[in-house]
Amino acid sequence: MRRFVIPLVVLLAAGCGQLGRSPEDVAAADARKAAERAGDRVYDSRVRPARDMGHRAADQDGVEVMRVTGVSTAGDGVRLVLRTEGTAPEGGWFPSSTVTVRRCFELRFSTTTEWQNYGTRQVPCPSGAPLAFPPWPKTPEIPFERLGKALPRVPKGGRADEAKIRAAVASLRLDPAIRREFAARGDVVGVALTVKPYGSDVFDCVLARVAPGRTNVWTPPRMQRMAGEGGCGAGNAVDPLPPPH
Repeated sequence: MRRFVIPLVVLLAAGCGQLGRSPEDVAAADARKAAERAGDRVYDSRVRPARDMGHRAADQDGVEVMRVTGVSTAGDGVRLVLRTEGTAPEGGWFPSSTVTVRRCFELRFSTTTEWQNYGTRQVPCPSGAPLAFPPWPKTPEIPFERLGKALPRVPKGGRADEAKIRAAVASLRLDPAIRREFAARGDVVGVALTVKPYGSDVFDCVLARVAPGRTNVWTPPRMQRMAGEGGCGAGNAVDPLPPPH
């Protein structure tokens, strides 16, 4: 008989946890948790446009954005009404079916909102279909391999020619959104190609260092590519920063 003790205790514990609550109530609580998890993934303490906040919520699996109110997370902030789904077993101690409900919750986001504190409250679901959002703006790709092939090789004892290097980069016909920066120091010329993905604080960038005897092309570590870190400048191509710890 001992082998039946543990399963029975588990069943009793599960039953006590839902004592006095209908399956619909338990499913609604599950839907609330799903909305709050979505809020955790959307949360950002920085200023973000209202539409971007709604878009980020809509990108989450199982989340429908029913309403977006506000202009940005600055000032009064943004309110999102999210529709989520929750489930709960039905049938007493030995569930034979599952109850599924869909509920709507309003969450508020602003630059002063604290993590996991969105004032979540259940609200009537707005009529109509969920909001639809267009694809995020596409980030132009920096042609890493083509850059390496286009740049000239300078023999040892020679000197990198900035004009030739600029011409080589121009031959790539880069997307206008990609910023080009050059720096020359002594016999060396550095190149930085940079673009900022929409809504990101981390730049995409490729650096190149053309020096006598060697031409290098590389992408700096993520930490150096963050805004304000200076890793995506042509100066870092001429004199590369040490890797972050």
